[in-house]
Amino acid sequence: MSAIQDSLDETFFVRTEPAPEQPPPLAVGGIVGWVRINLFGDIWTGILTLAAAAIAIWFGVDIVSYMIIDAVWSAPDGAACRAPGVGACWAYVWRKLPYFVYGSYPVDERWRVDVTLAIGAVLIAWLLWPSSPRKGLGALLFFIVYPVLAFVLLYGTSALGLVQIPTNLWGGIFVSLLVALLGMVFSLPGGVLLALGRRSRLPAVRLLSIGFIEFVRGVPLITVLFMANTMLPLFVPEQFSPDRLVRPLIGVALFASAYMAEVIRGGLNAIPRGQFEAAQALGLRYPQMMRLIVLPQALTIVIPGIVNTFIGLFKDTTLVAIVGIFDFLRTVDTARLDPEWAGPTISTTGYLFAAMFYFVFCFGMSRYSLAMERRLSAGRNR
Repeated sequence: MSAIQDSLDETFFVRTEPAPEQPPPLAVGGIVGWVRINLFGDIWTGILTLAAAAIAIWFGVDIVSYMIIDAVWSAPDGAACRAPGVGACWAYVWRKLPYFVYGSYPVDERWRVDVTLAIGAVLIAWLLWPSSPRKGLGALLFFIVYPVLAFVLLYGTSALGLVQIPTNLWGGIFVSLLVALLGMVFSLPGGVLLALGRRSRLPAVRLLSIGFIEFVRGVPLITVLFMANTMLPLFVPEQFSPDRLVRPLIGVALFASAYMAEVIRGGLNAIPRGQFEAAQALGLRYPQMMRLIVLPQALTIVIPGIVNTFIGLFKDTTLVAIVGIFDFLRTVDTARLDPEWAGPTISTTGYLFAAMFYFVFCFGMSRYSLAMERRLSAGRNR
């Protein structure tokens, strides 16, 4: 019997551990495989790939030449940028950068803007970093403490020895970030309340929510800004009239809340009814059910819609210039009127810099939302 077993062991080999992994063939793996599958999978895909590459090369050569090779990187004034055949005038952007960032904010007090933006960046990173500790404390600081601190630093108070800076001197990038940030901060909770109100069983609450949402979504943002700028002072005594910067902030927040409400309502409708019934069977009250069971799932589902609303809001902040607010794009438009830096390529460079600024922020928000989607979907799959 043992002889038979020995002969079987010599004839057959049974592996007791996995074989070592081998890299895939170049035809199906790596860069070559990705290019073959995604860019040259069939004849039509190959034709479109070659056509797109030709168009990219055709325009890319001119773009690179204009932005880098023929660009003017350093100059005392705009004379060098007005020479024939020159490209982008980055010297103009560098010279006007303080005005683009701070507007007419006093030079000696600009450190207050820097401190405010730095604190805000730290708090945002704290909240957005997935593994950061004590996010509840971070949310408390960001939503409660930070707005008060930012107002005190930017506007000033004699109690702390800070010179008061009227809002008509505020401008540039920090005003654009301020309008966008406040709009995002207030639109999300406002949208949640409006979405819940629209689904409420109380007729008065439901009708008011529906009326507000449909009215705001039925008019353009410019109209809302004009109404906030001209009509808000009519509803309060003259001594309590909102500041000229607060009025568009309120208008932007209300406008974004209406759109956010419809996004969140879509997420609420996507939650199976069994989730509501299970929460009620556990004895949870309505606020607990929404806070612990329903809203976390609904907000996870509509992350793309929420981020899309934020991106649209960030770009729509340029419309506040219509009511006299010197946002970033308005400062770019004003700086080009300087006769020392007048010129067609100079103005184009300013708007190109503004486009790059908005693209970086919007693209960053988009990539972060995709990363969070992958992270949350991986958690659901597990």
